Amino acid sequence: MDVTNRFVLDFACRYAAARPGAAILDFGCGAGRLVHAGIEAGLAIRGADVYYAGASDRAEAQAAGLLGTAIVEMCGGRLPFADASFDLVVSNQVMEHVADLDGTLREIDRVLKPGGLLLSLFPARDVWREGHIGIPFAHRFPRGSRLRFGYTWALRALGLGTWKQQAPNSCQWARDKLAWIDAHTHYRSRTEIFSAFGRYFHSELREAEYIRYRLADVPWRAPLARLLDLPGAGAATSAIFRKLAFLVIVSRKDAS
Repeated sequence: MDVTNRFVLDFACRYAAARPGAAILDFGCGAGRLVHAGIEAGLAIRGADVYYAGASDRAEAQAAGLLGTAIVEMCGGRLPFADASFDLVVSNQVMEHVADLDGTLREIDRVLKPGGLLLSLFPARDVWREGHIGIPFAHRFPRGSRLRFGYTWALRALGLGTWKQQAPNSCQWARDKLAWIDAHTHYRSRTEIFSAFGRYFHSELREAEYIRYRLADVPWRAPLARLLDLPGAGAATSAIFRKLAFLVIVSRKDAS
């Protein structure tokens, strides 16, 4: 697993260590790698996903024997679990793909137990780099604009971008990737995001926690984590991280 999934797994393990038997849900679990790793670590973890067209995650989850057992497929935006089923819900790079954020959070609130937590990692609209295709600011242009297409094509021709092998030339790559962004992403401002989260949870930003974990993941970088303890360093580093990568939001449901 990549370092971000390992962070989510570590968060879940630490949560479960303090609350033995905690029921955990990976919302938007994809192929189920985190679910599999969680089961191997002894967690009581399930996964759920809608499996939109064009992705191979469903086939991978099925081939791994997880689909229909540890992983369930969502239909109509509803989780097939009873109210108050989970102590912790984790969601890694998912919320920017849901069209109805309020409805999604309402459904997560329904399956969370009182006092339960939601961990969400995903980018806001003000992030500098569109992480799915690797082109800076590609998500900031109006959809369908000729300027956006020309800009993306030019940067791809200069060597930028990801998944480069998936198109015969830079022009077609730009068309395909912009179409994918339009079909599968919904970038929102932080104001919109926290307004939606605030209707269901009490939330706080925790990017510094992720940064510490990521630094400690590479031995020679681990000592750099101490710099975050300097006055103002944690807040400044977190603010820059949000622009470069994503938000890390920990949300708590009311206990009553």
